[in-house]
Amino acid sequence: MALQFGLIVPQGWQLDLAGIPDPVEAYESMTRVAQVAEEVGFDSIWLFDHFHTSPIPTQEVTFECWTSTAALARDTKRIRIGQLVSSNGYRNPALLAKMASTVDVLSHGRLIFGIGAGWYEHEYRAYGYEYPDTPTRLRYLREAVQVIREMWTKEEASFEGKYYQVRGAINQPKGVQKPHIPLLIGGRGEKVTLKLVAQYGDACNLNGEDIASLKHKFAVLKQHCEAVGRDYNEIRRTVLYDTTIADTDEEAFQQAYQGNIPDEQTREKDLVGSPETIRRRLREIEEAGAQEVIIFSAHTVKLDIIRRFAEACIQK
Repeated sequence: MALQFGLIVPQGWQLDLAGIPDPVEAYESMTRVAQVAEEVGFDSIWLFDHFHTSPIPTQEVTFECWTSTAALARDTKRIRIGQLVSSNGYRNPALLAKMASTVDVLSHGRLIFGIGAGWYEHEYRAYGYEYPDTPTRLRYLREAVQVIREMWTKEEASFEGKYYQVRGAINQPKGVQKPHIPLLIGGRGEKVTLKLVAQYGDACNLNGEDIASLKHKFAVLKQHCEAVGRDYNEIRRTVLYDTTIADTDEEAFQQAYQGNIPDEQTREKDLVGSPETIRRRLREIEEAGAQEVIIFSAHTVKLDIIRRFAEACIQK
């Protein structure tokens, strides 16, 4: 299968809707990006799961992930829709599984369910959530993905864990996709997160890896699959890159790095350059083992960037 492409739609978290004072128009701008992405041949659209802007909290609009996922599912017709990624600490996993099942139905089976351990401490504290240390958050995640799969596959879900308990929960409808909604587990941790992917995931996501690191992470995932008796090729391998495309490499570097050109290894963690350079980089990323490249730009609300990337890189 040829390399596929996804797009992060603007929802405000990275100030990508800044300057649009009317929240209704801000949402309509977001949904126009999703519709144009569908029109020009992207395979998927994605949302971050955050509550207010980063790296500095501001009063700029930031749309909530799951309500926006549901809305975009009705504003589009073909394109798949996912999260990079739902923060496990923000919602009870049994409820989240129920929400996802509903969205899968109203999208007619186009949902990709993305989940991770969560990391944005300031946001946790601001909204009154506990923020345990990383090993504990990963232990929560391990139990959560088991709860979610139980909710999607059993008539009455039951789970007795240290952090979560589910006792005869009924989840109808369970969604459209069979055997269940695809479960993407995001994160790059080699000892825990990638092992969770091998055990429970249908897809993984790595963020901003250079080629050597990308090959290494996929090799680690393959080793975990072999250890648990899982077919590595059953797991969809997605990668996320900040992207800037321009007429020349120099123009793209100027836009992306404000004239401070990093070394080659650092540049490999982004997709920055002319159409020719980006096409070369995409071939390298695919050869490293990726199956879907998801791009992010803080300027996609302008729409021309989406069309330009599709014209240059997406072959249908």
